[in-house]
Amino acid sequence: MSAIPTVLIVEDELLIRWALGERLVAAGYRVVEAEDGRSAREAYGAGIDAVVLDLRLPDTSGIELLRHFKRAIPTVHVLLMSAYATPEVELEAMRLGAAAVVGKPFEVDEMVARVTALLA
Repeated sequence: MSAIPTVLIVEDELLIRWALGERLVAAGYRVVEAEDGRSAREAYGAGIDAVVLDLRLPDTSGIELLRHFKRAIPTVHVLLMSAYATPEVELEAMRLGAAAVVGKPFEVDEMVARVTALLA
């Protein structure tokens, strides 16, 4: 893990991405933002310690990105978030290595606490 942990936020809703990013920066993290699967793949790489990943994106699914991220860096921590997760999706996400599936809406401070616990 880098000296300052880096969190990739993959979320197409600007307000959620911005609010979470601001709180993570205030908590001492470096934040990289992506609004869709294409930009998330471009941003992802060495130095990303955790990913907060939306299930529904305009150009791909969070499950597909989770699969891609864990293949590339198996030790990365991924929190999947969704207002639409079914029990089957949750099981698949956990099978693929997600640390948790968090329902939307969520409290931003709760998500920051989850990231902090993963990176402790």
